[in-house]
Amino acid sequence: MTEPGSADRKRRHRAMWALGDYASIATEVIPGLGRRLVEVCGIGPGQRVLDIAAGSGNAAIPAAEAGADVVASDLTPELFEAGRRIAAARGVELRWQEADAEALPYADAEFDAVVSCVGIMFAPFHQAAADELVRVTKPGGTIGLINWTPDGFIGQMFATMKPFAPPPPPGAQPPPLWGDEAHVRSLLGDRVTDLELRREKAVIDRFADAAEFRDFFKSYYGPTVAVYKAIGAEPDRVAQLDRALIDLAARHDAASGRMEWEYLLVTGRRSA
Repeated sequence: MTEPGSADRKRRHRAMWALGDYASIATEVIPGLGRRLVEVCGIGPGQRVLDIAAGSGNAAIPAAEAGADVVASDLTPELFEAGRRIAAARGVELRWQEADAEALPYADAEFDAVVSCVGIMFAPFHQAAADELVRVTKPGGTIGLINWTPDGFIGQMFATMKPFAPPPPPGAQPPPLWGDEAHVRSLLGDRVTDLELRREKAVIDRFADAAEFRDFFKSYYGPTVAVYKAIGAEPDRVAQLDRALIDLAARHDAASGRMEWEYLLVTGRRSA
């Protein structure tokens, strides 16, 4: 059953990720995450691969470079244009398709590997997204995820922005919960075997100091742009959020030019 207001919720969610320039985040800030996911999942020639919430292809393009037949899916097709340019520059082809992580338009057991690099975690209803993730994976197929953790930098950034953001839809869960081991185990249950959950850190050397981080995310990262847009008519709150984000980045050594952002690397196989 379609929940009341779901069409409007999807429209607003899509619009949020179309704000800013996510490709700049993927290519300038976290360029290595997608390749890390592809490598640890052992993706290669002959595999049919789905990247859920692919954005501009941070994992999908490396998977195609590895020789796989790749579908890059995302609720926000506005992100595909940049992805197509990047793929063309790298000399690879893949299929780009608008798709909702909570209701994927694919058959049961259609893919040899299903991955998502800091993507599926932003679908508001986690169990629905997890169910779809498992459903479209072949028995014995690979599942691989990279998710920001609640205690890591990005998890703390979302906690910092929460008091300034509009309320989430009823029943929605915070994205960084996908970076909690117990939560992931609960979502996947016994449908995924050989489950491994490892906390790793991405080294971020894009920013010289906390202010540069704040200004970059304020301009380019959809969720941050959306929060600032929501409080744009309240200069005092804008100033408070400005200070809060600078304080957060300063606590995470932004001034050193080398920050470490923790993520949870999830790998497993769909049960037979």
